[in-house]
Amino acid sequence: MGSDRTDVRQSILDTAKPIILGKGFSAVGLNELLSAAAVPKGSFYHYFKSKELFGEALLDRYFSDYLQQIDTLLSRPGNTAAERLMSYWQKWLQTQASDCQDGKCLAVKLGGEVSDLSEPMRMSLHRGTDQIIGRLANCIREGITDGSLPASLDAHHTAQTLYQIWLGATLLTKFRHDRSALDGAMLATLHCLQLPVSAASPA
Repeated sequence: MGSDRTDVRQSILDTAKPIILGKGFSAVGLNELLSAAAVPKGSFYHYFKSKELFGEALLDRYFSDYLQQIDTLLSRPGNTAAERLMSYWQKWLQTQASDCQDGKCLAVKLGGEVSDLSEPMRMSLHRGTDQIIGRLANCIREGITDGSLPASLDAHHTAQTLYQIWLGATLLTKFRHDRSALDGAMLATLHCLQLPVSAASPA
């Protein structure tokens, strides 16, 4: 029974993610989500006590999946830490410049919308983005250790700065409907990490 409950809960979250990526959180009603997930409306509150806590669960799940992807990307064998780090930014550029909704950043989509409306969702965004920055900082430290990144870098400050640049560039990409801000973020990243332009090429 517990497994079935978990499966239905996960099905609701999986179904909701692309819908909310497309429309935002507030614009999507429970009826639409539950109809898409083929779940009776009355049973929603068996899985989530409120729409707000559903939103928190959605973000928590998004960051959990995203962090697993980062861990895989940043631990790829046979590459220097700098190469692994650049592969992360290259993937970011490719997914956020694409028209495909699947790879879009839920933090960018919901950050401005829900942070003033829901403290649980704001805290989920805070936790998730801090964990991402922590992963990036660890990779920068590895790059300093293996000599692929300059020893002068402050790992945490650099990771935080770069993440903020890319988050802002992704938002600008939504405004402009072109990838110029992401291309600028890539150049800023190379400059910050003191890497040659050739390091931006996919490995």
